Formats: sequence, C-alpha cells, structure tokens
Amino acid sequence: MWTVMPSPIGDLRIIGDDEAIQAIEFSPFRGLADGKPIGERADDHPLLSRAVEQLTAYFNRELRDFDLPLAPAGTKFQREVWDQLVGIKWGETASYGEIAHRLGHTNAASRAVGLANGRNPIPIVIPCHRVIGANGSLTGYAGGLERKQLLLDLEVDGLF
Repeated sequence: MWTVMPSPIGDLRIIGDDEAIQAIEFSPFRGLADGKPIGERADDHPLLSRAVEQLTAYFNRELRDFDLPLAPAGTKFQREVWDQLVGIKWGETASYGEIAHRLGHTNAASRAVGLANGRNPIPIVIPCHRVIGANGSLTGYAGGLERKQLLLDLEVDGLF
C-alpha cells in the first residue's frame, strides 16, 4: 500500500504494509518499488497517515525524532549502516569514515558505507542526508544534492 504527500522537497511516496514503512520515494516515482508491486493507494491507512503527520511535522520543524515502525529491506551490512544513521541527531552530520568507525571498521570501509547509505530505502526518516564527506562537502544523494542541502538547512536551528 502507499500514499503520496506534498513536501517542500517535492512529492513523497510512502510505501508500507500493515506493519511498517518500507520505503519513501522522491518524485518522479517509479512504477514499482525495487521491482516489486507496491499495492493499492491507501491514503487513510493509519500507518501511512501517521507517517504523513510525522513528516509534515518534521518539515514544519515541529518534530525532530520519528516514531514509526520501519522495515527497510537490505543486507545485514546495509541495515547496520542504516541503524547508525538513525543515531545522527537533528542538526548533526557524520562522515562516511565516522560511520565506518562506529561499525568497528577502518576508513577503508567508507566506500561500502557510502554505497549502503545510497541504498537507504527510507530517506528522511533514516537520515542519510546527514552523511557528508570527510572534508564537510556534500556528497551524492539519491534525491539530488539540492534536496540534501534543503534538508540540512531545515535542520539548522534559527535559520527559519
């Protein structure tokens, strides 16, 4: 099941089942989520409604921490990286190397962390936009660097 919500960074499609959110996609949307059917549109489903409410509050700067059941599909390593991303708080950033070290690896694992970060199926809620280059530069983002910068700017206290 899925729904679509407007946001300051374009329409977002939220995909889930009765148990958890499985993906959030940036527009333009693909026909399928990772090649799998996404089911029927269900704007009034309680879980999807809750996700829309929380994302709306996030974009209004009224919510910093999401409280949604999540079920991102990925490898063990990808899920470990995504678990680390959830620990990066509002207004903070971390480098790929820092994430690698938190997982007990050296900087050599930075590329693998970057690949896992790029495959995060639930952006914003699993805040992959908060991962930056070691020198503080913006690096790739599935939604595009402009969206990444907008999300980072949103999280700067006192900016708005």
